[in-house]
Amino acid sequence: MSLDQLEAFLKKMQSEPALKEQVLAMSTADDVARIALKLGFEFSGDELLRISGKKVGKVTVIKNDLPGEYN
Repeated sequence: MSLDQLEAFLKKMQSEPALKEQVLAMSTADDVARIALKLGFEFSGDELLRISGKKVGKVTVIKNDLPGEYN
């Protein structure tokens, strides 16, 4: 797991309000991982989900359950 990368990204997010807003607007953990990759941080959405409920620095990672779409 790229825990060091994930922790570094979360710390950067804490210090940059615009980045935090961008991350909070994402629908999936993979979306967040893609934002992080563009900034040089390498981890997967699955790795992000695995730390759900844990606190990293001042950030608590929380998985949002979004209802599925029905036809």
